[in-house]
Amino acid sequence: MKIIRIDVFQVDLPLHEGRYSWAGGKSVDVFDSTVVRLVCDNGLTGHGEVCPLGPVYLPVFAAGVRAALAELAPALLGADPRGIDTVYLTMDQTLKGQPAAKSALDMACWDLLGQVTELPVHALLGGRFGESVSLYRAISQDRPEAMAARVAQYRAEGYRRFQLKVGGDPDEDIQRIEAAAAALTGGDILVADANTGWLPHQARRVVDAVRGLDVYIEQPCLGYEECLSVRRACARPFVLDEFIGDVESLLRAQRDGAMDAVNIKLSKVGGLTRARQLRDLCVSLGLAMTIEDSWGGDITTAAIAALAHSTPEAFRFTATDFNSYVTRSIAEGAPQRSEGTFAASRASGLGITPREDVLGEPVMRFRV
Repeated sequence: MKIIRIDVFQVDLPLHEGRYSWAGGKSVDVFDSTVVRLVCDNGLTGHGEVCPLGPVYLPVFAAGVRAALAELAPALLGADPRGIDTVYLTMDQTLKGQPAAKSALDMACWDLLGQVTELPVHALLGGRFGESVSLYRAISQDRPEAMAARVAQYRAEGYRRFQLKVGGDPDEDIQRIEAAAAALTGGDILVADANTGWLPHQARRVVDAVRGLDVYIEQPCLGYEECLSVRRACARPFVLDEFIGDVESLLRAQRDGAMDAVNIKLSKVGGLTRARQLRDLCVSLGLAMTIEDSWGGDITTAAIAALAHSTPEAFRFTATDFNSYVTRSIAEGAPQRSEGTFAASRASGLGITPREDVLGEPVMRFRV
C-alpha cells in the first residue's frame, strides 16, 4: 500500500457568532482551514485537517501551513501510510518543526490505518471509554453581561463546562468571571482562560479577587516562569495550554507542580501520533486533560473525538466540538454535539466522508 497522490484544499469556515475574540484584542471572523487528502494505490483515501486560530495566537498561520505541506508532501509519495512512525520520521527528516502541517498528514494516515484494519481510529488509539465525551463551550470575549448571557444560552443547550475568554483589563475580567459564575449551578465547570494575556501582577489581582469562586485559571501569562509564579500564589485549580507542546515541556511543568490539568492541541503538538504520546504520559502522571485543537471543522472534530473517547474518563477533563461553532460543514459523518457531549464515530477510520462540493478543487496536488 503506497501513497500515490496528495491533494491540498483550502476552505473558509465562517462562525455562527460572527466573530471569535480573545486576549489582547485578538479576533477572527472567518477561519482559514486546510484539508489534505492522501490517495493510495489500492483506491483508499485518508483525510486530515489543520486550522490555526488566526496568525497571532501560536507561531503558525494558514498560508504557512500550506507552504510547509509543499515541502512535506513530495517526501511522502510512495510511503506506506500504515507505518505511522515511519511516516513521521520521514516528515521530521524532511522539515524541522512545523507541527501543524505534520498534524494534517499524520491525521490522514490514521484515517487510512483505520480503514485498512476496518477499525475506528479511537480503537487504534486505545479503545472506547464511556458512551460519550463531555464538551466545553468557549465564550468569546465581550462585555461581562454579554458573556454571562452566552453562558446561560449554551447551558440551556446542554453544556456544563465553559471556557471564558479573559486576559484583558483585570477589573473587567473580574466582572466577567463573577457574571459568568452567577449564571452557573452545581456541577458546572468554569475556566477563566487568559490565553497568555495578563502580566503577572494583573494575574495575581484577578486570582485573588475570585478566590471565593469555583473557577479554574488557565494560562494567565505568556512565559512559563510567569505562569509558575502565579500558580504558586493561586489557590484555584490551574491549567496550562500554550506552553505545553511536547514531552519536555510537559515533564518540566509536572516536575514543578505548575498545573492541575493541561490542554493537548493536536496541531500544536504535531498530530494524533504525538498527542497520543502526551495523553498516555498524562495518564501515567495523573494529569487531567482537555483534548482539542487550535480550531477546525468536521475532520478535526472527528480526530479530537477519537483521541478523547480513547482517553480514560478519570483523566478526561473535557474536549471541543469545533464543527458546532462554524456555519460550513466540510464532511459527513463527523461527531455532532448532543446535550453538551459528543461521541467518536464507530465507522472505520475517522468515519468521515468529505463534501466534495465544499472542498472544491485542490490548491496543490502532488503525484508519484
